Order: sequence, then structure tokens, then C-alpha cells
Amino acid sequence: MGIKNKKVFRRNRIKMRVRKVVTGTADRPRMTVFRSNKQIYVQLIDDHAQQTLVSASSSDKSLAGEVVNKIEQAKKVGKLMAERAIDAGIKTVVFDRNGYLYHGRVKSLADAAREGGLKF
Repeated sequence: MGIKNKKVFRRNRIKMRVRKVVTGTADRPRMTVFRSNKQIYVQLIDDHAQQTLVSASSSDKSLAGEVVNKIEQAKKVGKLMAERAIDAGIKTVVFDRNGYLYHGRVKSLADAAREGGLKF
């Protein structure tokens, strides 16, 4: 009996290893990224209160309808997330790449969030 999907299993192992260390608080929430094949989602989470403070995704109405490649899409989501976080009074976050490699869409989202004014 083997593992059905080794990629998912590997990502979950990395995710649990990182989540042992990275936690979000109200003043410095955890910025977590989820990427599907077509969309990318990002949330600011307060782990102590178990609450999502701010979220943004590529399927938001403000970004939907634009035809761009996935890396450009991630940059726009990162900038949108930075705007929403600063409006909510959040300036510093802890970045959680959620088991994904810090490369491609995840890296472009993080760089755009930094350019937008978030510190991590």
C-alpha cells in the first residue's frame, strides 16, 4: 500500500513542520497563501483568536475579468492584500508559504505585498 499522491503528502509534511514554529497574533498575523491551478488566495489569520482578519484572492470582483498570466495575477493579489491590510491597521505579518516552494507565484505575491507596504 503506497501513498496516493506524493506531492500532496510532501507539501503537508512541510506545512506541519513550518506551522509548529509560525503562529499569528492580533498585532502580527500569519499571512498564509493557497494556490490552486487557476487561482491564488491569501489570508491574514490571528491564530490565538482563530479568526481571519483580512483576505484577498484572484477571484475577487475587483480583479476578476482581467486576462493576465498567473504570476501577474499573484502580483495583483499581493498588492490588493497589502492595501486591505494597511486599511485594517496591520503593518507587520509573519509569512506562511503553506508548504509551497518560495518560487514563482508565491514569491511574486510576497514581493508585491512588500512593495505595497507590508513588513515580513
